[in-house]
Amino acid sequence: MALAEGRTTTRIRSGGSIAGALGGFKLWWLVLPAFLFFLLFFIAPVASLFALAFDKPVAGVVNFAGNLTFDNFVRIFTRPLYYLAILRSIWIAAVVAVLALAIGYPLAYVIAKTEHPGRNTLLMILVLSSMQLDTVIRMYGLMVLMGDQGLINGALMSIGLIEKPLPLMYNTFGVVVGLVQIALPFMILSLIGIIKAIHPSLEEAARSLGATRAEAFWRVTLPLSMPGILAGSLLVFALSVSSYVVPALMGGWKVMVLPIHIYQQIAETGRWQFGSAVAVVLFATSLMAVFIYHKAAVRSAGGRT
Repeated sequence: MALAEGRTTTRIRSGGSIAGALGGFKLWWLVLPAFLFFLLFFIAPVASLFALAFDKPVAGVVNFAGNLTFDNFVRIFTRPLYYLAILRSIWIAAVVAVLALAIGYPLAYVIAKTEHPGRNTLLMILVLSSMQLDTVIRMYGLMVLMGDQGLINGALMSIGLIEKPLPLMYNTFGVVVGLVQIALPFMILSLIGIIKAIHPSLEEAARSLGATRAEAFWRVTLPLSMPGILAGSLLVFALSVSSYVVPALMGGWKVMVLPIHIYQQIAETGRWQFGSAVAVVLFATSLMAVFIYHKAAVRSAGGRT
């Protein structure tokens, strides 16, 4: 009798494990369409572009010929026009990340701490509304605002504060303002969830131990929201360093960053190999930012990943 019960239990367990394995196998089929799409429309074209970067430069030739060389990368790092563009791209993206954090954190904090549903919804609508418009439309709106004959310069000149228009566009300042305007919602959305997850009792405990409201924020809330700060900064940096539309419109083709060089080499001169090499450098820059983010995240988490 005991032996029969043991066999029955073994069959049930084996049947359950087989059913669980089949169920897990079926779940993998749900991932297959996304994986194929990612493989076909991301991995394949990016791999082809990277292969072209190591090919001999021939104007107008798109196909990979197999003539491996490092001439394209030597040209990038030996000519000031290109390696200064690398430094300029990194510098602008870093400044945009800092400004987006400084502007976005207070608003994210208010949204996370607002318990009234109506007010919370209104604030979220204000954050998300700008994302409903295309980047080009938003940049043309900024050009109307910041142009030489725009609303800002027109108002300041009409009241006599300035005699000639301020240089608000077609320079680094205009590019930074445009990128902050584009990236700010991504920073705010990255912070809201993290700040909401911080239990209010932690701040209350700090206050009960004699800390002021400001001290409780700097010593409790801000360190605990560091994962959101790092994630939002990484996202803003990646968006800024790879942006082409904003430097083209707000910089007037005068602020030469890596995406501008990629467009010029591929679309204007047909130098696919050299443009691909610039794209590889841009990808390596973004990858380095991810590596630094990971190290900072591990350190802020006390070694726990």
